[in-house]
Amino acid sequence: MTSATRGIGKSVHSPDQAAFCELMIGARKAAGLTQHALARRLKKPQSFVAKYEGGERRVDVVEFIAIAQALGADPLKLMTMLLSGGKGKSPRAKRDI
Repeated sequence: MTSATRGIGKSVHSPDQAAFCELMIGARKAAGLTQHALARRLKKPQSFVAKYEGGERRVDVVEFIAIAQALGADPLKLMTMLLSGGKGKSPRAKRDI
């Protein structure tokens, strides 16, 4: 079964990926962090943040959760915002747990 058959393209350049990048940039800015500051929290190089924000790299679910937590955001709320087309409130969330 090809990826086209499943409805998932191989390209990192898609409207959905662009929406993800915009969401993650917005979440980082809402947290008041630079790429460098977020990268330090993640214990990654700044290029890691730049590449996923620029659409050059995809993140897996585990990385997504780690990024959301480093932003002080609720990963479920971020995902809901992505699925709803970015509509909704700021991705910042209170730390309940």
